[in-house]
Amino acid sequence: MAVTKKAEGVGKEKKKGGFRETVLLLILGVGIALLLQAFVVGSFYIPSVSMENTLLVNDRVFVNKLAGAPERGDIVVFKGWNGEDTIKRVIGVGGDHVVCCDSKKRISVNGTVLDEKSYLFPGDFASGDKFDVTVPAGKLWLMGDHRSASADSRAHQEEPGEGFISVDAVIGKAVVRYWPLSRGYLFSRPDIFDKVK
Repeated sequence: MAVTKKAEGVGKEKKKGGFRETVLLLILGVGIALLLQAFVVGSFYIPSVSMENTLLVNDRVFVNKLAGAPERGDIVVFKGWNGEDTIKRVIGVGGDHVVCCDSKKRISVNGTVLDEKSYLFPGDFASGDKFDVTVPAGKLWLMGDHRSASADSRAHQEEPGEGFISVDAVIGKAVVRYWPLSRGYLFSRPDIFDKVK
């Protein structure tokens, strides 16, 4: 009889220990997830049509916060002109001369004409507004893929920042569209930007 009671006590202690381990692992997992969300990977949803068809309203993307300096062609999330999280494509980086448009309504960066058909919204031109800007050091010139529906750098040229966004305002680079699952997609920089010097 005494042996049975001892065995029952050991069983209860094992159950308590297993429960504590489960709770500790759960807390540790949540902590790691919060750290990743804060410093490494962020999840963002798309609230507008400005990046169609690359990103549709209510699409969700993961953003790499440790991806380094933005490059031409990257899709980035940044603190926008109104202070809200915004997503656009980098067209020009510090030192770039960005001009629109040539006789075929195309943008050029440092004299290299961009063929943007791979990501521009079908039927859209590069821009309805003409512009000729040189991007200051540490700044970016950003545009949506649905140009006729995007309030991007062009729409903020008359403001104090002249439409440019600081590299420091960038939260991270979009790396994957993960929702909806049927539209899952791993982003890469369009090849056209490799020609820009």
